[in-house]
Amino acid sequence: MDRRDFAFGKTNFILLAAGMVIVIIGFILMAGSGSTEQAFNPDIFSARRIKVAPLVCLFGFLSMIAAILYTPKEENKESK
Repeated sequence: MDRRDFAFGKTNFILLAAGMVIVIIGFILMAGSGSTEQAFNPDIFSARRIKVAPLVCLFGFLSMIAAILYTPKEENKESK
């Protein structure tokens, strides 16, 4: 098969996978126990869950968009 048959190259898939890993890390940072009817858990309002984890997820989604839009520079052998 010719390399031009594929929409993405190897670099695009690697960058997509890295972005997906970043998003998964963000969701893991958001995880934790919640409050119950018997006891209130103030940890649900921690800075890690409210500020850090959503920013990590946002960075992961933006990096995935950048990976989709990334086009590698091809050296034109005919111009040499």
